[in-house]
Amino acid sequence: MKIKSAKFEMSNTQVDKCPKGTRPEYAFIGRSNVGKSSLINMLLNQNKLAKTSGKPGKTQLINHFIVNDQWYLVDLPGYGYAKASKTQKEKFQGFITEYFFKREQLSCAFVLIDIRLEPQKIDLDFMTFLGENGIPFVMVFTKADKLTLNKINQNIAFYHKTMLEFWEEFPHYFVTSAETSMGKEDVLFYIEQLNEDLK
Repeated sequence: MKIKSAKFEMSNTQVDKCPKGTRPEYAFIGRSNVGKSSLINMLLNQNKLAKTSGKPGKTQLINHFIVNDQWYLVDLPGYGYAKASKTQKEKFQGFITEYFFKREQLSCAFVLIDIRLEPQKIDLDFMTFLGENGIPFVMVFTKADKLTLNKINQNIAFYHKTMLEFWEEFPHYFVTSAETSMGKEDVLFYIEQLNEDLK
């Protein structure tokens, strides 16, 4: 897929106020500080479309970006932000959950995972939530430029072993780097295929 245009459309915390219509959308979500904004900017050939920050928890809204005037990339708040207040966490959890339950235009969730870390309970729990509720998702390993290929394969194998203790099969996954654009074509091709299947 060639990205011809990508622009911000709206931000809000109310699912009912998300864009109307039938355009498919793809939600990007992950633990705070997983590199989500950087990855989104890399995928869409932008520098500052999604706001990046050294401070975790920068994204606190449902952000819709319209791509090629055909589909939406949705930037969701990170989960597990340690410094968020209890009230903030409950608010994030509330509208994130509501988004996944109510948003009929959602075609697939892209769950971002820091490939440098061993399987984190919060990521496993979130994917279990998606799986139990029949919400399609794929795994996107981020920050692959920080590791050797051998270490990347080791960590994915460990994830594979961990998840197959509870899952019947290992979810589809991508290995990416916002720094080197690794995985960019694979992710965009996957979205392109899903868009074609919906026609």
